[in-house]
Amino acid sequence: MSERIQLSVKATKLQNVAGVFKGTSDPFAVLLVTNDRGDDPKVIGMTEVIKNNLSPDWTTRFTVDYQLGMPTKVIVIIDDKVRKGEDISMGSAIFSIGSVLGAKGHTKARKIKGGGTVIIRAEKAEDVGSLRLKMSGVNLTNFDGYFNVSDPFYQFTKKEEGFRGTEWNVVHRSGFIKDDLNPNWPIDNIDLHVLCGGDLDKVFKLDVYDHNSSGEHELIGGIETSVNRLMNAMGSNGFDLMKKGKKEGRLKIHIAEVVQGGNAGTSKKFDVAAPPMENSSPSAPPMEEMANVSIAPTTPRPTFTDYISGGCEINLCVAIDFTGSNGDPRDLGTLHCMRGEGQFKNDYEKAISSIGSALADFDHDKKFPVYGFGAKYNGVTKHCFQCGKTPEVDGVDGIIQAYRQTFSSGLVMSGPTVITEVLRTGAAFAVSSQEAAMAEGKQKYTTLLILTDGAVSDVAATARCINEIKNAPLSIVIVGIGSADFGAMQFLDDNASDIDIAQFVEFNAHKHDSGSLTNATLQEIPTQLESYFQRHGIMPNPPIQVEEEEIVVEAEEEEIDLTIDFGADGNNMSVSSGGVYVPPGAY
Repeated sequence: MSERIQLSVKATKLQNVAGVFKGTSDPFAVLLVTNDRGDDPKVIGMTEVIKNNLSPDWTTRFTVDYQLGMPTKVIVIIDDKVRKGEDISMGSAIFSIGSVLGAKGHTKARKIKGGGTVIIRAEKAEDVGSLRLKMSGVNLTNFDGYFNVSDPFYQFTKKEEGFRGTEWNVVHRSGFIKDDLNPNWPIDNIDLHVLCGGDLDKVFKLDVYDHNSSGEHELIGGIETSVNRLMNAMGSNGFDLMKKGKKEGRLKIHIAEVVQGGNAGTSKKFDVAAPPMENSSPSAPPMEEMANVSIAPTTPRPTFTDYISGGCEINLCVAIDFTGSNGDPRDLGTLHCMRGEGQFKNDYEKAISSIGSALADFDHDKKFPVYGFGAKYNGVTKHCFQCGKTPEVDGVDGIIQAYRQTFSSGLVMSGPTVITEVLRTGAAFAVSSQEAAMAEGKQKYTTLLILTDGAVSDVAATARCINEIKNAPLSIVIVGIGSADFGAMQFLDDNASDIDIAQFVEFNAHKHDSGSLTNATLQEIPTQLESYFQRHGIMPNPPIQVEEEEIVVEAEEEEIDLTIDFGADGNNMSVSSGGVYVPPGAY
């Protein structure tokens, strides 16, 4: 199950690359999406150019498809726009979409070589339609002196919890009309999710500026308004633009209509004919006077991204098969083999690295319990025992270390393959974690990853156990390592419970593609998480906000050597072949 994710980008303290006596750089960013499979990166869009600004906060938003387990990365390339000549590189950064979504406030930052930091933010892209808007200015005040005339443009800003905490952020900016105090701007289509989150009564700022080539635009005047209020103002004499209590012209609304997106490429348009207004030039009347026409947005069913946005964490527990059928780990070719050339990983370790890395993004403390089953200690078979020296280990590397330490802990690899104790232990951990989180107003969900080389000894008992724990905040992922007959394990996936909490995947089917493995193993978790919380009447918490000082700034990586070819119109972009460096996948 994939979701549409909206990305916004800004940068701070970029290096000025304009050159001596050439002023300050005019940065813009190009975003590309890539994966771990060696496919060429694809351009998803370009921001506007912001003149003379080394800390640009671009208004352009980008939409990508995200699916848990798919190793999707976004490359951000920042260049200085040069009017005559080639654009100059200012730096680049690469981000995993999963790591951005899993970060506090859905926000991450990375330093770039040469100076500066790129900050990226992700949020759920709601399909709530768009505002079709046409406006004009009337008798605007000239702020360009005696011998010049202002070049007006308008912009929308909304109040949100952003990169610096609570702030007014620009979410849309029109083009400017040169030398015109009665500008007639062309029709604009503005994403309602970006503008107001789909809330047609949410107040935002609408300001008109005089455009200056220096980038230091001067405010002509503005109002506070909403979508419903703009729609009600159609056909009237419009609004007074105010600046420090003084009228600086008027803004007329010719078209203001909500165009609602459909599911099959169609759209539905809502035209609102407002009654005539008494005052010929009203100056921001109270909101309640404007509320006689309203379109109420629908409330969609909460999704995986909604819960993650509210701070829901996904715990990971790992259980590893130490039965004798895996073979002697000292022998080459056995499933637990610890001998190999270079940075050798056996298939257990490859599965742990790949799946663990994908889920670790959503666990803030990255502490994971690791269990073993199917081995004897002091002659007694243990069907669930602690791996490693501590009840929880640090990070995915800690899981690998605990796994390797187990072979020197005095165990004797034995059998049979029984996972019922592991299942109950994982369910108990999931329940206690969620109860503790709820007590603090938070939410936690758990994934139990079981790695085994063969079918369980008692399929019926295992199915009953899964059915007993089906109401725990838990997803069970079973990965079959090796080439045994896993038919019984597939039965558990398909038939163990009326509530689907289990998924079985054969490692060998994805042995040479870590992205394919994580996709296959994790694709059902978002739906299972949603199902658990909604069955129990638990709605997502409000989105977590992040202050600027709380944003984790990661170290710089190698510069991304990638050439973007611009079409004749400057908009049709493509990627030149070769040269791009993308960090490799978990294998």
